[in-house]
Amino acid sequence: MAEPTIQHISDTARWSAVYRARETERKDALFRDPFARRLAGDRGEEIAKALPFHEKGAWSWVTRTYLFDRIISQQIAGGADMVVNLAAGLDARPYRTTVPPSLKWVEVDLPGILDYKESLLKDEKPLCALERVRADLADAESRRALFSRLNNEARNALVVSEGLLIYLPANEAATFAQDLRSFPAFRRWTFDIVSPPLLKMLQKNTHQQFGSDVVPLQFAPDDGPDFFTRHGWKMLEVNSMLKTAASLQRLPFMLKFFALFPENEQNRLKRPWSAVCLAEPA
Repeated sequence: MAEPTIQHISDTARWSAVYRARETERKDALFRDPFARRLAGDRGEEIAKALPFHEKGAWSWVTRTYLFDRIISQQIAGGADMVVNLAAGLDARPYRTTVPPSLKWVEVDLPGILDYKESLLKDEKPLCALERVRADLADAESRRALFSRLNNEARNALVVSEGLLIYLPANEAATFAQDLRSFPAFRRWTFDIVSPPLLKMLQKNTHQQFGSDVVPLQFAPDDGPDFFTRHGWKMLEVNSMLKTAASLQRLPFMLKFFALFPENEQNRLKRPWSAVCLAEPA
């Protein structure tokens, strides 16, 4: 049998970069990431082509990036003095977005993926003060130590966890949320979340390409964003990916019909659904 396409969690960062590169190359691009093609490399395209289900869902990758871009820009404009990007992967926002030079941007991820990114961007200059922290966020003790240090260096920090939570067991997601909540400088947190039916679809169409060292997709709470309300967070925004993609003219024709249906707290958890949320400590 052929080897699974995704051998390490860092492969997912190359995979994600492919969709940013493709969007950038459109004349009507929703965002521009001039580094994405370089960061994705041939390996990223190889992964994307091996997962046809996700190729059909390219709109969701693009929409997610668009929503995180918008939220991050709005929070910086509103006075955030630090962005803490957890599981930053191959994100290049400190190089490609409009940020004040005084902003502190902290990227946290495993050594391998940050070493790879640093080697490809070594001749590029970030637009703000950038720090890269090589750490395993699954190590609760070192994670809390990092959070404590950053808490002492910021007054109004935005925490970003794009594409991270879906890999956590529910109990670890709860602990993670509580850890963030315990540091007062972490004033806002933006994250993405999926419903149980969508998780099942993703597992069915993805796990067969995961190697044994890759953590499975697993987090999709039955109560959706309210899961985090129970752990000390108040939702400020819940941005439906489907509705947003429809408004941006990025939905495939066959999904436009589904975007016409209203969404509420009950029905969005009974159907394939995802969102990018913004929260603050309750």
